[in-house]
Amino acid sequence: MKNNIAAIIFSLAIVISAFLLGNAFMNRNQTEGTISVTGLGKADFTSDLIVWEGSFSKESFNLQQAYSDLEKDKKIISDYLLSKGITEKELVFNAVNSRKNTRGKYNNDGQYVGEEFLGYILTQSLQIDSKDVEKVESVSREITELLNKGIQFYSQSPRYYYTKLADLKIEMISKATADAKHRADMIAENSGGKLGELISAKMGIFQITGQNSDEDYSWGGTFNTESKEKTASITMKLDYKVK
Repeated sequence: MKNNIAAIIFSLAIVISAFLLGNAFMNRNQTEGTISVTGLGKADFTSDLIVWEGSFSKESFNLQQAYSDLEKDKKIISDYLLSKGITEKELVFNAVNSRKNTRGKYNNDGQYVGEEFLGYILTQSLQIDSKDVEKVESVSREITELLNKGIQFYSQSPRYYYTKLADLKIEMISKATADAKHRADMIAENSGGKLGELISAKMGIFQITGQNSDEDYSWGGTFNTESKEKTASITMKLDYKVK
């Protein structure tokens, strides 16, 4: 009797083991694959904010005289810019920077013997922030007219920005995601499978370059401020299951 029970238990064990092994084999063959795709979102846009900076200086042995001369130049520059349509709200004069101008003195043997005072140099910079891009561009090109008024004005190249950048990023992410999804659908269809659930999504670096320029993308992101016409782009990497 005991031998029969043992035989029955042994037989059941063999059947159960066979079932489990067979089921595991079938599940192994049904393992889902994955697809990794990268989509691109891209758009051209025109900058709607311009920032332009410049500076002017005066030099004198007398500090008070240097300040007085600098104030006269500031008045002439301010009147000129206001006459060109720049508003007081757009125009900001920064604090005056002063320093002593010196040079080294040497004796007939070429030995350093101290510093020679050449006067005080006072410099003041200004900045114009405006959404009237074309107006400031025009003024920046015509600023050499100040030379006729006896003003030595040092102008920097304008910088261009876009105030709706946050909205543009959302638009680019949406485009990049849709592009990646389309690529994944095509790959799954062409391979005879069916796209499953999304496993992960990783956003790339936001890049802004000048249109028709030879700028390279960078790992940390490119942010062009030299061009008024720009191109924004971003990538999205999506991983999907494939049924």
